[in-house]
Amino acid sequence: MERKVWGMYFSGTETTKRTVTHVGKVLSDKFNVDFEEYNFTFKKVRALEKKFNENDIVVFGVPVIAGRVPNVLLKYLDTIIGNGALVVPIVLYGNRNYDDALIELRDILKKDGFNPIAAGAFIGEHSFSKILGKNRPDEKDLALATKFADDIFNKISSPEFDCEKLIEVNGTPYPYRYYYKPRDSKGVPVDIRKVKPLTNDKCINCGLCASICPMESINPDNVTEVNGICIKCCACVKECPVGAKYYDDDNYLYHQHELEEQFMRRAEPKLFV
Repeated sequence: MERKVWGMYFSGTETTKRTVTHVGKVLSDKFNVDFEEYNFTFKKVRALEKKFNENDIVVFGVPVIAGRVPNVLLKYLDTIIGNGALVVPIVLYGNRNYDDALIELRDILKKDGFNPIAAGAFIGEHSFSKILGKNRPDEKDLALATKFADDIFNKISSPEFDCEKLIEVNGTPYPYRYYYKPRDSKGVPVDIRKVKPLTNDKCINCGLCASICPMESINPDNVTEVNGICIKCCACVKECPVGAKYYDDDNYLYHQHELEEQFMRRAEPKLFV
């Protein structure tokens, strides 16, 4: 069976997608093989079985939420069948930190039957903000992604390559650190999991927000209703053509502004090959 490179990802605002597909396309060009995207951002795709084979190379990306792999994805991730495929776990974080997300994703994919042979933590514009990690991944990030893919190609092509040698990455081995908790102005931990976006009177009922919600939580017949889980990917906020979606929860807004004040320095990708 011929080798193939896959770019598999969950990406609400397409920052993870941009990184994963860039690495995947460079790898496919290097190997002169086909490249295919597999986007599991939407629930209907996560209801399908996905399996690979030992000739596949899978660049596999998820966003970081609270320093970990998004817990809403864990059940689905456990269903993927690696069948000995090579995999490159990638996590995409919003300029704060990736904490234990990368080691967690590596371990999940190993358990699924993949061989993790390289890994990376990249930066994307934070879902909560338009200034934190603004416009990332940018040209510098993608240049690093290109070199990352080159290094992976060279590693796989080496006569000494051992596909079963697990890539070492930064992070706390299982049990992982608990999810990062936002705090209020007094330093008291707050829970923003139940916070949902609101809709102002600019709304033109185009339905875009409902169609791009990864959790299918926005009612397409009445987009002011959010009936399911909101993971704060902010796809609805950032993609609304008229700026009708927003959050007004005090704890959410304080957390957003605190992140913007504390983590404006340029974080750089961390790569493991």
